[in-house]
Amino acid sequence: MSENTKGAWLSPETYEHLKAELNDMITVQRAEIAKKIEAARSEGDLRENGGYQAAREEQSKLEGRIVELTALLENAHVSEPPSGDEVASGTVVTATIGGMEETFLLGSREAADIVGMEVYPESAPLGQAILGLKKGEKTTFKNRLGRPVKVEILDIKPYEG
Repeated sequence: MSENTKGAWLSPETYEHLKAELNDMITVQRAEIAKKIEAARSEGDLRENGGYQAAREEQSKLEGRIVELTALLENAHVSEPPSGDEVASGTVVTATIGGMEETFLLGSREAADIVGMEVYPESAPLGQAILGLKKGEKTTFKNRLGRPVKVEILDIKPYEG
């Protein structure tokens, strides 16, 4: 990742989608869970109250997701995709990885549901290995088991969401 980028690359569309999701969590979902907790509290003994425990767990998950999205959006590098001359965040890459052809977006995993394809972060071993490569270039990276995996870049295109 170049020095002028702070965090994960997001297209403007993905950024706006995630911002709307975060806003909904803060303004709507928090209030809904608070109502569930209050309703469960009114039922009495909280130690044996399954509804209360479930609502608190839901609240905990929501707050964790809010923290995660807030950090992502605050640190995201939001821009139009790069040209596609070389592998960079925001490019759609077709590559042979360990003998199998794959097409994926190099960017934030948060975009996976929005872009409709596999997304690999630039911080992952594969992402780090291929950043800056051009079509036809080859490299090797170590998978999570420490085994070398061969990669050949077959095609690079700008992401067109």
